[in-house]
Amino acid sequence: MQGMLDKGKAEKHDEQVQFAAYKQFCDSTAAEKQATLKKTDETIKILKANIQKHVTTSVRLSKDIADHDEDIAVWTGDSKAASKVRSIEQADYDATHKDYSESIDALERAVAILRKQANGRNQTSFTQLAHLKVVKLIPATAKKAIDAFLQQEPDEGLAVKSPESAGYEFQSQGVVEMLEKLLDKFVTERTELEKEEKNAKHAYDMLLQDLRAQIDEATQDRSDKSGMKAKTLQAKAEAIGDMSDATTTKDKDRQYLDDLVATCEQKAGEFQSRQQLRADEIETIEKAIDIISSKTVSDSAEKHLPTMLDVTALSLTQLGSDSLTKLRSDSLRATRARLTMYLRDRAQQINSRILMILSQRAANEPVQKLIKIVQDLIIRLTEEATAAAEHKGWCDTELSSNEKTRNQKTVAVESLHAEIDQLGTSFAKLTEDISELTKSIAEVDAAMADATKLRQEEKSKNSGVIKDAQEAQTAVAQAIVVLREFYAEAGGATSLIQRKHEAYEIFDAPYRGMQSENRGVVGMLEVIQSDFARLEADTESSEASSQQEYSTFMTDSKVDKEAKAKDVEHKSARKQDESQALTMKTQDLEATQIELDTAMAYYDKLKPSCIDASVSYEEREARRNEEIESLKSALSILEGETIA
Repeated sequence: MQGMLDKGKAEKHDEQVQFAAYKQFCDSTAAEKQATLKKTDETIKILKANIQKHVTTSVRLSKDIADHDEDIAVWTGDSKAASKVRSIEQADYDATHKDYSESIDALERAVAILRKQANGRNQTSFTQLAHLKVVKLIPATAKKAIDAFLQQEPDEGLAVKSPESAGYEFQSQGVVEMLEKLLDKFVTERTELEKEEKNAKHAYDMLLQDLRAQIDEATQDRSDKSGMKAKTLQAKAEAIGDMSDATTTKDKDRQYLDDLVATCEQKAGEFQSRQQLRADEIETIEKAIDIISSKTVSDSAEKHLPTMLDVTALSLTQLGSDSLTKLRSDSLRATRARLTMYLRDRAQQINSRILMILSQRAANEPVQKLIKIVQDLIIRLTEEATAAAEHKGWCDTELSSNEKTRNQKTVAVESLHAEIDQLGTSFAKLTEDISELTKSIAEVDAAMADATKLRQEEKSKNSGVIKDAQEAQTAVAQAIVVLREFYAEAGGATSLIQRKHEAYEIFDAPYRGMQSENRGVVGMLEVIQSDFARLEADTESSEASSQQEYSTFMTDSKVDKEAKAKDVEHKSARKQDESQALTMKTQDLEATQIELDTAMAYYDKLKPSCIDASVSYEEREARRNEEIESLKSALSILEGETIA
């Protein structure tokens, strides 16, 4: 019964050690899973916030894209409408300009023919004048004057006489002057029409250029925002996938934790029940031993079992003290020999240094001391088993956490390297683009300065030419007026008319000046005046054209410069953002690399005690259990010897 008591206590102690290791496993694993669940919850919250942010961003970008589409449609419609209006204006201008050109051409031919045929009326001059009646722009008053002139029938009998001839010349000169005034008027109106056409075309070009610039800018913004929207939707999809994975992982971890807690609670309940049962069993055995050892049992044995006691006493008496001592000595040597053999065999079987040393000491050490040694070894090995189990649980936890950290940091370092390389490439490209745009802006400024200088010089020159032409026209007009007034007075003068009572042989006709030469000089002056007028008109037209070309060039240059400057501004802002991002990513890489190095160093520190042992934990545990069982068997042998 004493052996049963000792075995019950030992098994109760072993069970406590085993449950302590299991409880350590439950507590550490549950704590790890709870930490993992908390971290997963935080990750899910972050992913939900990111998804909401991506949704908001995509909605905003969709609205912006729709606004850009609407603006592009409106500006495209405006451009088409302006082009249609411009086509109508161009057609009207072409028709009107053609009418003016035809009228001017007809007037110039009529004036030229009339001047050449100033000495008489003939069929050619009549035909030319009659043609003027069908010209669109000739006013009704002028057509009436031409009709009146054409309907005059000169007196054939008087046609050869000087007075009729002079009267005809005077009437023809009036028609010529009328036609010349019309010619000057039409030339001036055509020049004004050309100026208005150039201004209208310039305004149309400016409007179209502005609309195209707005359409291009809106198209570029739409393209950029479409790309941003695609990236945002991709990031949203990735975040949704990550959240789904995190939720699945969370559910699995939660199920594992619930199962673990339930199992651990069940095992704890079973442990308490078993411990209570073992305690009750030990208490019962102790009570039984007390009862058997009591005086009542001894008295009953003496009373009812005298024969057995007598026989035993007789046997011991007959043996004598020497024989009893020899018997005990032989039994002890046999026990020691059996114990030594058993320990040596077990030591060789399981390769146990402890059992081998104990087998060597079993032959010489006292039995009680051997029992104490074996008991101490059992306790020590049991404590080592508990410590090894705790260390194994700690190693598993630390190695798992370290592996997860190393994997995460390795992926983070690789990702940061890729992002830094991409940012570095983009930063270099932006720097190159900004340099090229800055150079282009400087070239545009230089071209605008050169164009402005040339325009000022050309304008100054044209202004001088126009001024000279105007002054020359004024002077020629004055000369023509002086000549016409003089010869008009000379034609009607009476001071030189021959009186009837005075007959001067050499003055047989009145002198009215050099009328024929006057017509040639006046005609020449009128041609010169017309040349100066044409020079003025051509110079003004050239000035207007040059000014328009200069304005168009300056407008195009300003638009180009503003576009390049805006591009420089955008790229500079992007460059600054990417510079900051590059700095932050570099700092993140350094910090992450330090964390990875720390995790690798800790892994190297864990390896000697958790990985690199020559014998695995399971092998060590199995050998330790075999040693404990062998020691318990040896203890049973020694305790049997002690009882004997």
